[in-house]
Amino acid sequence: MKKFWLNSTALMTIALLSASAFAQQKNEFSIKQCVEYANKNSVTVKNALLDVQIQHQTNRQITSAAFPQVNGSINTTHYFDIPVTTLPDFISPATYQVLIDKGVKDGSGQPITMPAGGFGTIPAQFGTPWTASGGVDVSQLLFDGQVFVGLVARSAGLDYYRKAAEVTQEQIKANIYKVYYQLVVGRKQIGSIDANIERFEKLLNDTKEIYKNGFAEKLDVDKVSVQLNNLKTEKTRAESLLAAGNSGLKFLMGMPQKDELVLADTLNEEELKANILDSSYDYKDRKEIQQLGLLEKLNGYNVKRYQLSKIPTIAAFASYSKNAQRNSFNFFNNGDWFTTSIVGFKMSIPIFDGNNRNAHIQQARLELQKTKNNIEQLKQVIDADVEQSRLKMTSAMLTVDYQKKNITLAENVYNTTKKKYEQGLGSNQEIYNAQTELKVAQTNYYSSLYDAINAKIDWLKAAGKL
Repeated sequence: MKKFWLNSTALMTIALLSASAFAQQKNEFSIKQCVEYANKNSVTVKNALLDVQIQHQTNRQITSAAFPQVNGSINTTHYFDIPVTTLPDFISPATYQVLIDKGVKDGSGQPITMPAGGFGTIPAQFGTPWTASGGVDVSQLLFDGQVFVGLVARSAGLDYYRKAAEVTQEQIKANIYKVYYQLVVGRKQIGSIDANIERFEKLLNDTKEIYKNGFAEKLDVDKVSVQLNNLKTEKTRAESLLAAGNSGLKFLMGMPQKDELVLADTLNEEELKANILDSSYDYKDRKEIQQLGLLEKLNGYNVKRYQLSKIPTIAAFASYSKNAQRNSFNFFNNGDWFTTSIVGFKMSIPIFDGNNRNAHIQQARLELQKTKNNIEQLKQVIDADVEQSRLKMTSAMLTVDYQKKNITLAENVYNTTKKKYEQGLGSNQEIYNAQTELKVAQTNYYSSLYDAINAKIDWLKAAGKL
């Protein structure tokens, strides 16, 4: 029995440890912490940073062309049939010449002469059944214009992918800002709905009391109940949208859905209004402009690379090898190994390639011009984005102020109307109308707040100040 209790305790301990390992993690993040988390965990950012590492390895490949290339080789060959070579018959002519010089005659008594058809060939086998060789080859590129340009362009290529990673991070940052503050506004909106529910719960209680005293109809109670249920339904729908937005924010950040994300920041309208009249911006502050500038630089290197492909390349080479021939496989026994060693220089001179190099040069120039055009177009886009987002932001903030005043007025109207109703001087319909106007003012306020947030983030991004 004791043994069973110990086993049960161990199982419970393991179960608790397992549960804690998979427990939900609570994260209470400010907007800056959300961005920092995304920069470390977003798959899109991770892949952009991997592109930087890939380019670093590409640079190593380019650099390798400037280093000596060393290769070793070992080779063993066995001939089942030694190759046969045919040689001109060099023996018979010498023999005939001796006979002619001695005046020897053939069987018919005639002097011997050289055959009219010549002497033909002699088949001969050279070599041994077994051969072996081992050696080392070394080559060193002394001058190649394309490799030289590649070495110069390495840092620009690495900077380009680093800047691409920064562009990706900024895009995710802008999206996180929008979703984060939309959730903050949604939370404020739910607070307003709660206040409306509280008003109608009190109204429902008051109406029930008035009904009990005979000063209201059952229909009045039902109408208030319907309005209260509609508000509760609206809150449920808003909370569902808020939960969906929270899930979307976690996805943007690369946070597991099982973890809890709590928003620590609140929305400060004064900060939202700050710098809305600032019209100054610099194209160079935009990371996209910086990235295209690096691409323009790389395209310029590409033109030079193809231009330098027209000039000669120079390389040095050396080779050292040992060779052995055997009638059987006994290379590790005593026997001769013959040495071969060479050293030399090679110059490759391009003469004519069917205008292939010229086509590459022209293509690279056109790509460079396209990049320049894209830079000019992006500047025009930046101008338009800055102006439009600034106008939208200014308009939205003015609307926020107007609707905020409308909410105050609508609340006053509602409170006054309710007091009149409680004193028997008003009707339920007036209360419904006042509540409807209050809801419209609240909806317009939060809608303008959404617009202002999006416009402010778009403006900051367009001006390179995000």
